[in-house]
Amino acid sequence: MHITEEKLKELLLASGVIKEKTFQAALEESMRLGQSLPEVLIGRGDLSEDYLLQVLEPYFDAPVVDLRKKTIDKNVFSLISEDYAKAKNILAFEKDDNKKVLKLAMADPFDYDTIEFLRAKLGFSIEPYLSSRSSLKFGFKQYKQQIGQEFDKVITENVNKVLNETTGQADMSKLADALSVVTILDSILEHAIALNASDIHFEPLPKTLLIRYRVDGVLEEILTLQKIIEPILVARVKILANLQIDEHRTPQDGRFRFEMAEGGYIDARVNVMPVMHGEKVEMRLLKSSVRPLTLEELGLSNEAVKIVGEEIHKSHGMILVTGPTGHGKTTTLYAVLHILNTPTVNITTIEDPIEYEVARVNQTQVNVKAGITFANGLRALVRQNPDIIMVGEIRDGETAEISVHAALTGHLVLSTLHTNDAASTVPRLIDMKVEPFLLATTVNLIIAQRLVRKICPGCVSSYAISPEMQALIKKQLSLVDEQAKLIPKMLFRGKGCNMCNHSGFQGQIGIYELLHVSEAIKQMILKTTSTSDIKKQAIKEGMVSLFQDGLLKVERGVTTIEEVLRVVSE
Repeated sequence: MHITEEKLKELLLASGVIKEKTFQAALEESMRLGQSLPEVLIGRGDLSEDYLLQVLEPYFDAPVVDLRKKTIDKNVFSLISEDYAKAKNILAFEKDDNKKVLKLAMADPFDYDTIEFLRAKLGFSIEPYLSSRSSLKFGFKQYKQQIGQEFDKVITENVNKVLNETTGQADMSKLADALSVVTILDSILEHAIALNASDIHFEPLPKTLLIRYRVDGVLEEILTLQKIIEPILVARVKILANLQIDEHRTPQDGRFRFEMAEGGYIDARVNVMPVMHGEKVEMRLLKSSVRPLTLEELGLSNEAVKIVGEEIHKSHGMILVTGPTGHGKTTTLYAVLHILNTPTVNITTIEDPIEYEVARVNQTQVNVKAGITFANGLRALVRQNPDIIMVGEIRDGETAEISVHAALTGHLVLSTLHTNDAASTVPRLIDMKVEPFLLATTVNLIIAQRLVRKICPGCVSSYAISPEMQALIKKQLSLVDEQAKLIPKMLFRGKGCNMCNHSGFQGQIGIYELLHVSEAIKQMILKTTSTSDIKKQAIKEGMVSLFQDGLLKVERGVTTIEEVLRVVSE
């Protein structure tokens, strides 16, 4: 962006939303982490992306456009190639053929070289508009809308070209060349990234190959390809992930990095599993290059952020994040690491796999073939003079024991565990043969979480709660009379619009419960009190349960009651 740090500082200070001390702290952080200053200011929660655009609008002398609220004609955005649009962070969204004017959304309206190039190439006067990167990212989805039809057409044409005249079978090597399987896989990956998918599934059926994405925690069917593409597409994934392409009988795990056209990269964690009609491929997409989210962005309340802030700045003890697979536990830990990552501490991690690369944090990946497991990797980390240790997951008794002893010897230990709620963590660790007196001494805080889909802000609407839903909420809360005020009078849902692809949802947010290990709960752990009694005591001391936190977000119109009920059943 063509704006100096001095000018940005001047504009922000004049706006009154940023103080000089805040700006200087963000500047130092941007230099330390190698991120842009606006990205750090937004990531720290010092200002919103929309407010930054309002501040910059008069400076660039260009109106602001939000592409998420626009319906763009294919004939307009396709005037500029996808690769060029992403490389320059631009998108054509409207044109006037009579006046020969093209409206262009830009991350940097002062990019006069691009404006002049497009004017000369397209024969239109260019009218620049200022647009946020999230708005442009949404606009780039337009290029991928017809992905299924395009692939089917290309595959059908090329299969016919390479059919053996005598057997009627396609030669696989010739077919791979003809189909440009590299381009097909790249397009599938880019489409998934544009939709903000967390996973890609290649599922072999008897006569077709089904491609599904997990978007906002829910699987969606994206396209169906001809069966003949399956072996060469799976082989391409295996080559990228450094797997054995001639092994079809046993599961394989791998990983590769995919560079995006607009810059940055995505790490794909790959698992290939033999199934009845071929090999199923699952790719988890890990956004290694994105900025860490703040605790507030993750969905923690102000009170919860205050509790976490107090506990993570203790010099020793354990903080555990619990919940099912795929519900954001590791993301929460990385948000905590980002807060703790200062020049005065030594942070080391042992992970399987390393999901996000964090500047100035010493990260080690589990490698069983090389003899690096969670347990022996953790033993080695303790000898690296760390202040803070992150263990990706406590899976067995040995890892649990070493983690507890590390917390006892002056280290702050962060880790994850699979349990249904915060109180269930205690019996789970005791079942792993950790002594109750050690747990009572070391565990400071347990965070349980779930992810729910957020209602799309572009089409949110309210409606009155039904008596049936009121009864269901009462049942979940096991209400006594004074708790009736917890039941919202109005509920919210998304009607569906262009912003959310008519799903009514856009993005995800966490619902949380924080169990602070007080003196009373320590005594209950020592006596191996039941999970239900520990939970009752925690609620008596002020803990907000998962369902209650979900209800608060329902009342504010952040998510739907159906989403909360989907992930939490008390």
